[in-house]
Amino acid sequence: MSLVRVVCYVKPHRIEAVKSAIAPLGAGGMTVTDVRGTGNNPSVGGSATLPGLMTIPIRSKIEVVCDVDLQEQIVAAILETAQTGEPDDGKIFIEPVVETIRVRTGERGV
Repeated sequence: MSLVRVVCYVKPHRIEAVKSAIAPLGAGGMTVTDVRGTGNNPSVGGSATLPGLMTIPIRSKIEVVCDVDLQEQIVAAILETAQTGEPDDGKIFIEPVVETIRVRTGERGV
């Protein structure tokens, strides 16, 4: 069994819809964090009142570790529920998981 970590950044008002779409797909767990950040969108950045001041918007970060077979279903669920068609809808990253270790028991593997 091969694992991946799907990490996505979405607008905060879309977080409940995204969580509700991912949860029934069978991923073992989910982490949600409030973060601040900006991508490469040129419309986010300088302030009209204070030159040089960069505005960093609040986003929600969702992390899910799942079997590689669930990866595309999770990505599709995120796209379907997070996409507004507006700039700064977010980003999805997929990373391989090399190893997992349960802290409580020291058990390794899936």
